[in-house]
Amino acid sequence: MGTIGWWKLFGAAFAGILFFHGFCASENAPNYTFMHNATSAPPISYYDYIIVGGGTAGCPLAATLSQNYSVLLLERGGSPYGNSNISNLAAFGASLSDLSPTSPSQRFISKDGVINARARVLGGGSCLNAGFYTRAAPYYVREVGWDGRLANESYEWVEKVVAFEPPIKQWQSAVRDGLVEAGVVPFNGFTYDHMYGTKVGGTIFDQDGLRHTAADLLQYANPNGLTVLLHAPVHKILFRIKGKPRPVAHGVVFRDASGVKHRAYLKRGPKNEIIISSGALGSPQLLMLSGVGPADQLKAHNITIVLDQPLVGQGMSDNPMNAIFIPSPAPVELSLIQVVGITQFGSYIEAASGANFAGGSPRDYGMFSPKIGQLSTVPPKERTPEALAKAVELEANLDEAAFKGGFILEKVMGPVSTGHLEILTRNPNDNPSVTFNYFKEPLDLQRCVQGISTIEKIIESKAFSKFRYDVITIPALLNMTASSPINLLPKHANASTSLEQYCKDTVMTIWHYHGGCQVGKVVDRDYKVLGVDALRVIDGSTFNYSPGTNPQATVMMLGRYMGVRILSERLNGDTQNN
Repeated sequence: MGTIGWWKLFGAAFAGILFFHGFCASENAPNYTFMHNATSAPPISYYDYIIVGGGTAGCPLAATLSQNYSVLLLERGGSPYGNSNISNLAAFGASLSDLSPTSPSQRFISKDGVINARARVLGGGSCLNAGFYTRAAPYYVREVGWDGRLANESYEWVEKVVAFEPPIKQWQSAVRDGLVEAGVVPFNGFTYDHMYGTKVGGTIFDQDGLRHTAADLLQYANPNGLTVLLHAPVHKILFRIKGKPRPVAHGVVFRDASGVKHRAYLKRGPKNEIIISSGALGSPQLLMLSGVGPADQLKAHNITIVLDQPLVGQGMSDNPMNAIFIPSPAPVELSLIQVVGITQFGSYIEAASGANFAGGSPRDYGMFSPKIGQLSTVPPKERTPEALAKAVELEANLDEAAFKGGFILEKVMGPVSTGHLEILTRNPNDNPSVTFNYFKEPLDLQRCVQGISTIEKIIESKAFSKFRYDVITIPALLNMTASSPINLLPKHANASTSLEQYCKDTVMTIWHYHGGCQVGKVVDRDYKVLGVDALRVIDGSTFNYSPGTNPQATVMMLGRYMGVRILSERLNGDTQNN
């Protein structure tokens, strides 16, 4: 069937894949006496630290700072606890397909046409993702200037609560052995560390299939030092400007679920701060809404300019993902990401399997469904609401046997291509406009082509033979799925051109977007916002490229790491002043 092989006809047909990381430890809420609905908040309150965003970085940061100071953590979403769509591995995709205003996932579509999602829940993206847990590479830690020992200690602090070794069953074993056969060597066994070759990584799903998230890290908090308010979107950072050499952040305005306005201020003190941890979309968006950003955008929305900072919202990147569905003649287990191949050429190979969930139809959960937005059967800008609806309808008519199998995907490292973000309204609950420019740089496209070629070798490997159909049986399978939303590859004379077009036409997100408040451009190496005082940004918006194969471990680590750094700096300063 040409260069790419028959299985690529299934392309990312059902690519409701995987990646957003983490879920919550149990469906029952822990005894967090400090967690309240924002409707109970006073009109005005005072704290040593105000953290905007209770996500993957905000939760560990708040837990750490609360040990010595009063902390207010403001989360625009609700609690993850009691939501089985979040806590159960088998329900992956349910939250991503929920488009209601109260969903823990908020859908957005980039200007590139790729459908994506952002978290709206305590615990952030760790409540929505496929759970893979892996650290950043040592060279990444060195390059960004983190202290290696403290970074390792911070990872370990996180891992005691949320990380586990996954059970490796037949499908994942076949992918693991196929990777080694394909030359992605050596095999490094089970490890959280990032190293070239093939490995089994960690997961935030425990042995019972229950998700543990960044929200679980709040068990480390001092309950007397922390207040967590849910359904509390922050509309603006308040600055003191008159009589100051530089603008000084000193408070926030937030609204509760009833629309009532509240203000929270920093207590008097030279080292008290506001810290934004609202994610790669939310953090640059909030800076702009508060008057820190490109002057032309701020003027267009009648926002008073606090600081003309044209680099806010720049450097936006999303790691492109392309996937191949492999229908299997043999039963496969239910698995999310467990095995990864870290190649020398800059592509990461991973897999998931088992759409036939026990106790229900795969359509109930949408893991391999365009319901979650992972439609790759038409090029990105053709993924209209009508195209999505048609794909959902076609999928509903498929025989259950069509869902038996799994995906092997490749994710481009970095990436090199970047874009930008712009605000569209003054409402922080509205999505900004974001452009990622997938494959704008030739290196990203080259890495995708090499990644797809590696997946082809895995499928053709001896280790994977049990999970692929013999070519003789393919016509019957194709007839069975003739009406399904299968991605048929464009015909090109040149093989590499075919793969390049395949990459462009079937690109999806792996939910690892980052940038917008990058180190050296918007914040310094201590994550302090350049040009203003008493304000930091600590989250994935500060990354120049995504760490490791999956960023959630490093984002959680960063929250803990910077909390310890801030406490240490204050302790040393107080000691010197006495």
